[in-house]
Amino acid sequence: MRLLLGPQDPHPFTGMDVPWLLAERARTRRDHPFIIWEPFDSPPVSLSYGQFLHRVGRVAGGLARRGVRQGEYVLIHMENSLECLLAWYACTWIGAVAVTTNARAADDELTYYADHCGAVCAITQPRFAARVAASCKGLRWMVVTDNDAGTPVSGATDAASSWASLDAEAPPMRPHDPLAPCSVQFTSGTTSRPKAVLWTHANALWGARINAVHEDLRPDDVHLVHLPLFHTNAQAYSVLATLWIGATAVVQPRFSTSRFWPVSLAHGCTWTSMIGFCTKALMTIDVPAHHRYRMWGMGAIAHPLEQHFGIKTLGWWGMTETITHGIVSSPYLSAVNGAIGRPAPEYEIAIVDNDERPVRESRAIAPGGSGHLLIRGVRGLSLFREYLGNAKATADSFDPEGWFRTGDRVNLLEDGTIQFGDRDKDMLKVGGENVAASEIERVIMLVPGVGECAIVAKKHAMLDEVPVAFVLPAANAPADLSARIAAACAAQLADFKQPREIRMVSELPRSTLEKIAKAELRKQLIAETPKATS
Repeated sequence: MRLLLGPQDPHPFTGMDVPWLLAERARTRRDHPFIIWEPFDSPPVSLSYGQFLHRVGRVAGGLARRGVRQGEYVLIHMENSLECLLAWYACTWIGAVAVTTNARAADDELTYYADHCGAVCAITQPRFAARVAASCKGLRWMVVTDNDAGTPVSGATDAASSWASLDAEAPPMRPHDPLAPCSVQFTSGTTSRPKAVLWTHANALWGARINAVHEDLRPDDVHLVHLPLFHTNAQAYSVLATLWIGATAVVQPRFSTSRFWPVSLAHGCTWTSMIGFCTKALMTIDVPAHHRYRMWGMGAIAHPLEQHFGIKTLGWWGMTETITHGIVSSPYLSAVNGAIGRPAPEYEIAIVDNDERPVRESRAIAPGGSGHLLIRGVRGLSLFREYLGNAKATADSFDPEGWFRTGDRVNLLEDGTIQFGDRDKDMLKVGGENVAASEIERVIMLVPGVGECAIVAKKHAMLDEVPVAFVLPAANAPADLSARIAAACAAQLADFKQPREIRMVSELPRSTLEKIAKAELRKQLIAETPKATS
């Protein structure tokens, strides 16, 4: 089995790339609405496929005029916006690599993102402009939009750095190369810094095509996009899949409980991706009797939600590294409540025990068992190409047979469906965001006076989990150590990564080899939960 796509290999997207797909849809669905931008503080803007292609070409011309070349990296640090989408697709037009970053990132994280990929320029919005300029010193230039995710901003932006400066005649499309680098997303792992996941154009097209199939999307669907565009879910599960099928995407700045149903009803939305935070919020308000949703994509089949909202739920599992769902349910088959589905036909899936023998040597888990989830596909097509600038992390993520180690545990149910078990114990899920405990621990350990620390997850009613810091002070620690830790975390970490509690302890529980026994700390937090909610 070929595990890495080569330039001479025939594959589903030979002679194609993202601009090719956009141009194809503009030809076949020219006047059909593609993007309906629904800002919170100004009227909606609707762009047909033909109009969107024209606007993308003009932004691509502006990037080229300002000297951006094929293969160079462009930092896109923005909340959901029309400009965010135009910038991403314009980068693909000229062969630049779009680097989308979390809009909630702290200054230290911004510096790392820009430096790690070698970004030559940045596109951002007024709210973030000063921080991007101060944190990303290596940029040749920066462009700032004239609004914050649709909210008008008073005061003129310098003409040289305004969004209008990217308006120029569209350049010719480059030769279509599906193996060329397309985009980068930073994803939390078990290392102290997020890894830069590099997608090829073939990866993006794979995500567009396979997501559309798994989600049973149709050309008359209207897909509400409220999750952040710097994540795979919104970018690939939603927008790229919509583009592939020729449907419509209604894009909001972010999820809004009060606006969800009015916007959905106004545009006749039929499909959206959901996370637990959103469904919990929507459970608190009335459900319109005549909405048009036929399906919600979820982390798992949720029969109670189906009954409450009158909407079919689709279970799935995927990662930034897999572009689409490696495990998915079928909208036409019954499924166990809580199951994420069955292995997708486009991938190989293995559920294995703790040893490191090859899969063929019978380390597979039998039905009813629990084990580590591995996935195998073709890098640069159905799996990400590499972790940019980190060959070791790329190599360490695959076993000798080419199986990608996901870091997740799953349960194989008796009927053959799969249920999500747990993440690597050093990973947290905070309101839909993946957070590595080591990211937070790295910051805390650099604070003078900290001897040791451990970050563990505490259950939260709305956010699923939040980080709690257990800190063992050094011998001469300052009296205000807790405040200094909080300040360091606020300066260097996005808000959702910052500990909700900082607990000073006189000792930390130990396991073998004197490692901190985080399992004992988790048990402590679980034992406290009834007291916290009583």
